[in-house]
Amino acid sequence: MWITSSLQSLKLSSPFLHGSTSLSHLSKPDSTLSQQPLKSPAFLPPIRAMKSLQGRVICATNDKTVSVEVVRLAPHPKYKRRVRMKKKFQAHDPDNQFKVGDYVQLEKSRPISKTKTFIAVPVPSRIGKQEKEEKGELGIPLESQQPQEQQA
Repeated sequence: MWITSSLQSLKLSSPFLHGSTSLSHLSKPDSTLSQQPLKSPAFLPPIRAMKSLQGRVICATNDKTVSVEVVRLAPHPKYKRRVRMKKKFQAHDPDNQFKVGDYVQLEKSRPISKTKTFIAVPVPSRIGKQEKEEKGELGIPLESQQPQEQQA
């Protein structure tokens, strides 16, 4: 009984209870910040959710498709030692330019088929490998590549 009397004495004053405030005023704030367009910086780098993968072509018999094996090092769940994990991906090769054993870079793209969501791109060659091939297998210039001294 005392609960009802205390509720009657305590009146909640809210404009929503009596319907005096329309909801149209609440849907759009009248602040000056919302009316001004947000200015973005002059340059925003693109956000790439997934980086590209590198792997070796293991199958190139299909038309416009290569199978690429990507090897990564991951810790073993029980022994905590880093072990090699392999995974195969199907990649789009529109010109059929890659052969078995080629190293390619996989770039994420829209789904091309049920299993193909990557495009195979040639790996940019490293300068160190080119120099090593020019010098020979041991990294020492070959005799044929050394400048010959003229004897007088």
